[in-house]
Amino acid sequence: MKNIGLLDLDPWLKPFRPYIESRISNYNLKLEDIKEQAESIVNYSSGHLFFGLHRTETGWIFREWAPNATEIFIIGSFSDWKSKDEYQLSREEHGVWTIEFTDELLTNGDLYKLLIRWEGGEGERIPAYANRVVQDDETKLYSAQVWESIEEFKWTDNVFTPDSSALLIYEAHVGMSSQDEKVSSYLEFTKDILPRIKELGYNTIQLMAIQEHPYYGSFGYHVANFFAASSRFGTPEELKELIDTAHNMGLNVIMDLVHSHAVKNELEGLSRFDGTSHQYFHEGARGEHPAWDSKCFNYGKDEVLHFLLSNCRYWLEEYHFDGFRFDGITSMLYYNHGLEVDFTSYSDYFKGEEDIDAITYLTLANQLIHTIKPSAITVAEEMSGYPGIAGKIDDGGVGFDLRLSMGIPDFWIKMIKDKSDEEWNMEQIFYELSQHRVEERTISYVESHDQALVGDKTVLFRLVDNEMYSSMSKEQESLVVDRGIALHKMIRLITLGTATGGYLNFMGNEFGHPEWIDFPREGNDWSYKYARRQWNLVDDKLLRFHYLNDFDKAMISLFKTHNLLPYAPIHLHSNEQDQVLAFHKSDFVFIFNFNPSVSFEGYGIAVPKGKYKVVLSTDREEFGGFKRIDTNYIYYSENIPFSENHQIKLYIPARMAMVIEKQKIRRVR
Repeated sequence: MKNIGLLDLDPWLKPFRPYIESRISNYNLKLEDIKEQAESIVNYSSGHLFFGLHRTETGWIFREWAPNATEIFIIGSFSDWKSKDEYQLSREEHGVWTIEFTDELLTNGDLYKLLIRWEGGEGERIPAYANRVVQDDETKLYSAQVWESIEEFKWTDNVFTPDSSALLIYEAHVGMSSQDEKVSSYLEFTKDILPRIKELGYNTIQLMAIQEHPYYGSFGYHVANFFAASSRFGTPEELKELIDTAHNMGLNVIMDLVHSHAVKNELEGLSRFDGTSHQYFHEGARGEHPAWDSKCFNYGKDEVLHFLLSNCRYWLEEYHFDGFRFDGITSMLYYNHGLEVDFTSYSDYFKGEEDIDAITYLTLANQLIHTIKPSAITVAEEMSGYPGIAGKIDDGGVGFDLRLSMGIPDFWIKMIKDKSDEEWNMEQIFYELSQHRVEERTISYVESHDQALVGDKTVLFRLVDNEMYSSMSKEQESLVVDRGIALHKMIRLITLGTATGGYLNFMGNEFGHPEWIDFPREGNDWSYKYARRQWNLVDDKLLRFHYLNDFDKAMISLFKTHNLLPYAPIHLHSNEQDQVLAFHKSDFVFIFNFNPSVSFEGYGIAVPKGKYKVVLSTDREEFGGFKRIDTNYIYYSENIPFSENHQIKLYIPARMAMVIEKQKIRRVR
């Protein structure tokens, strides 16, 4: 095998070369097989253009793959929802079933299903490639729906090209984006939320829960219908309008793609679709996810690869998504799903627990996505740190553009919960936030939706707890709230400051959204109280929430204006006794004083020679600070005694952070 670039980038992997070669070989063999079957991986990923319901010159043609079926009928109101001979599908080769019929049988808006029979049983099923699935308000049952636009949607985003060089991601859920206690819509998100995201300065939206899922409370992670945009938020055209509008605002839109598992539901999903448990999934225990109560795909089957790769292509082409955040990658990588496993050494990744078929699928998916759309963005939600997951395919990697740094939010929770402010260790903070594999770019974040699910708390709520309810008014003094607001800003600034690929924030957390997320369910009397965003809190200038929002906007603006994300943070100073940390990126020096009580006068920080000015301070009055820093002051570096290096001497108040910029020297001619 040719030279593997991944091993040159990370020599510690060389003892595991046979494992990596085997993985690469499996991918290459499958890619060659795909090309033999369909000439190209793009042609191969065309299942949605063949299967499902499609227009013909005289009416409709419908196809389904169900190898174990003995009879299949299309049913609807036209058949009184019963099997009738004239609506029976014909079996063809390779388990494919087909029927053709005239316009009169199905018209726009009609509901339909399949009745599938097999030896010893039968069941109603929603077609696997259905692109529109709706729920009946009375029966609560789901059906496929014929969906034809009156006019073809006219995209206006032809000149837009996604940019993945520095991702500032706003993670959002359409349904819970309203202030009202309800399910919000694509149209409302377009009108009310897109302008907020644009104003804050984020350049990428990550949309959750787009693929149709029968249980709203699953947050979209128990998918039933992989090709259907969730109808609870509106129509396909309204989702397209959302994406088109975002593109015209200069915003990338990526989708939370769930290919790591599928819902167990048989009436709505793929489970026991043709009477077998092994059509799309593994047989027996391997087909059951022990932690998620869901079904696990068999990535070694050609038909499953065909289905999932077609799904990637479908969302890129039909809805103009700019890429995907692949959910649950760790669960896919290992037979044990990474559950209760500590990955502390390289050997932990290569114990024979790797699911090579799953890794091959992920590599093929990245190859396909970047072939269709070279500028597309792919992000791996992967917590084990699998070597090469975000490495280039040509170097022997799996091909993701970035990996989520999932350990960072867990680190912050442990710091806040388990350690007093006086115990926060500066070297540990810098290490935990800046570590990543040499071949990968990562996305850093303080909290996503995961950290605020019911039973947990947002970071601000964790910091101020009950005083969230009593002391967020500007007229109410509170040392607890002062501490919470100060640390909230510092934690976010240092997390973004140490990031090298991207940064993520969940909708509303930029202003310290209170409480938790809890979708309507029997246990809360089907309430939407916690499945919404209280924008009124940040819009009320009598409350302190807007301080955090305004700081977030200034912080994001600084990084965008100066393109700071791609720069790696370079450690300058850390003092555990003082709890002061400093590092620099490009011409900017980031200085943090986590000491809860001690301010420092004339504190020396080593810097490159020059003059400096404060460009961002968490202590500014408009950010809820105490205005202890003169942001107009110019700092001139001076020689460190008995050294050729330079330093600046600063006043660094307790529990605050600032960013200073090296000023350009104007030369007089």
